Amino acid sequence: MSFADASAVFGGPGRWKGEVPEGWDIFGVTNGGFLMGMATRAMAQEAVGRQLISATGSYLNPLSKGPVAIEVEVLKSGRSLSTLRATMSGDGRSLLSVTGVYAEPDRPRPDGDLVRAKPPDLPPPDECIRAMPSETAPLPPPFTGKVEVRLHPDEAALLTGAPGEDAVMRGWFRLLDGEEMDANAVVLATDALPPAIFNSPYPAGWTPTVDLTVQVRDPAPRGWLSCLFTTRFVTGGMLEEDGEIWDEDGGLVALSRQLALVAR
Repeated sequence: MSFADASAVFGGPGRWKGEVPEGWDIFGVTNGGFLMGMATRAMAQEAVGRQLISATGSYLNPLSKGPVAIEVEVLKSGRSLSTLRATMSGDGRSLLSVTGVYAEPDRPRPDGDLVRAKPPDLPPPDECIRAMPSETAPLPPPFTGKVEVRLHPDEAALLTGAPGEDAVMRGWFRLLDGEEMDANAVVLATDALPPAIFNSPYPAGWTPTVDLTVQVRDPAPRGWLSCLFTTRFVTGGMLEEDGEIWDEDGGLVALSRQLALVAR
């Protein structure tokens, strides 16, 4: 099943429904990027042709699979930007609250960009290590069988059993079977690689997301996406993870920041 079909929503306006299929989970909990991508898909239906440029989600309760309901409220619809809020519930509980900003695709832009960074140094995808679900171990999780993730050999600690010293995770991402990316899939990509903390002396385990912010700079990238995720601070039982996603041509696709609990 494609990501678009798995995260499809029906109904509206204001009230949408979807079904989270089995297999999009990490340790039995649906991937946070998947749930946010479903919420942004619902908001896009009411954003009047505008494109997602930013989404911030607060995760309230976990879900393994099953039906979900998404209530969408338009907070503001201005001349060039619209702000919406989606509230997702399922299994009798509130799951996720997302605020999304959508913009006119042809809005005026200044000439020239300022980019003081570059894509991560990665071997070609064929020379990286593909993460695939294991039938005998909890890692890699079932989610990795729903997308294609290829990790830099130096950061494939959960696959090789040799974690590094720095909390850095580099790798490639794309959807399966040539499925084209959209802004909702970009949101998914920001939560698709193993946590950067897994490539460090900290023990690997479930690091539940508290909140996730995604800024989308290219809502329709093609081909492989190169990804870089880093964690600099692990304090008070919390960690932050900053992400950069680039396209094959070196164009910036998205930036992200995630706040998560440290694995127990």
